[in-house]
Amino acid sequence: MGPASERVRQLARRILPFASGVLTALVALLLYNLVFPSQPQITMREVNDAVAAAMASATPPPAYSRRVYEIIRPSLVLIQTYGRNASGESEDGLGSGVIINQSGEILTSLHVVENALDIELLFYDGTRSTARIAAAQPENDIAVLSADTLPEQVIPAVLGSAGAMQVGDEAFVVGNPFGLYGSMSAGVISGFNRSFQPPDEGLKLEGLIQVDAAVNPGNSGGPLLNRYGQVVGIVVGIVNPTEQDVFIGIGFAVPISTAAEAAGLPPH
Repeated sequence: MGPASERVRQLARRILPFASGVLTALVALLLYNLVFPSQPQITMREVNDAVAAAMASATPPPAYSRRVYEIIRPSLVLIQTYGRNASGESEDGLGSGVIINQSGEILTSLHVVENALDIELLFYDGTRSTARIAAAQPENDIAVLSADTLPEQVIPAVLGSAGAMQVGDEAFVVGNPFGLYGSMSAGVISGFNRSFQPPDEGLKLEGLIQVDAAVNPGNSGGPLLNRYGQVVGIVVGIVNPTEQDVFIGIGFAVPISTAAEAAGLPPH
């Protein structure tokens, strides 16, 4: 055997282990793929489609205003008053009120009812009743009404704390502007410790909450609410330099900690 043949045999001896190793690796890879088949790669389109499907099926939480309305509505009262003015002519009025305890007593603004010969209430379930003034705070324009007939189910509002609120916090007014029962407006707390001189009144109201939630005739006496549906004030009036009964962005409410005292409730 010549030198050439010897070189071939030596080369084969060097290559054979390497080739065996490569073959073993290929067999192992083949067996792995058979046992653990690879998953297909997810495309960007599939990702986008999955995100879109998830977004479409997601139900957003209800707005705070919606929850506030659902909480306060059973406690809301429409107040209709009947009387006569100084000339003896018929003079009727509208206002709002809110049930504040299990006895069915109702907080409202004194100016809504103080000159009325008759007071009639409309509750959330359609119950109608006559009413009388049970207590009053003239210095704060607050009155407590006692109804002669109560709904089958009396649901008092939850009273909150105006002291826990800050300028810029959400504020909601629910009442009966222009007799439109159960209307809601939303805004923010605009200020605290405001003073307000009601038209044709000698008494100046102090320590009021200022809000920009819409307030119109018929809202007086209704609740001012925080984002949790708690009553933090009783609406008493609006400011309008034109002396017209339309809202221009400044409304006032008596803090509930003050108004509740008229019903003998502890401070909030």
